[in-house]
Amino acid sequence: MNTLDKDWDTLVNRLEKQFDDEMTLKGILYLIGIQELNFGIKRFSREEKLNVLHVATCKLLSSFGYYQFVSVDKDGWPHYKELKAVKNLDEKDQERLIKRAIINYIN
Repeated sequence: MNTLDKDWDTLVNRLEKQFDDEMTLKGILYLIGIQELNFGIKRFSREEKLNVLHVATCKLLSSFGYYQFVSVDKDGWPHYKELKAVKNLDEKDQERLIKRAIINYIN
């Protein structure tokens, strides 16, 4: 098992104990997005939930130079500019990059 896999498993186990629930990559991204938005308790529509995931992804990958923060709109949603296309990476590399970014963000 490589370092990324060990670090990821450790993080997931820690979060599962903290939240007493099973954690998935998408679930962790959602938590990060909610934290970044800092809206408090709010019900999100399906479209807004996708936007929450996008906010998390942009925030995380900005540390690797894929996105750059631009501004926050009047509704409190942050906006990012894409600097490098993540879609140029294959699916496995995208997942590894996001996992590493999550580990860096949380630790």
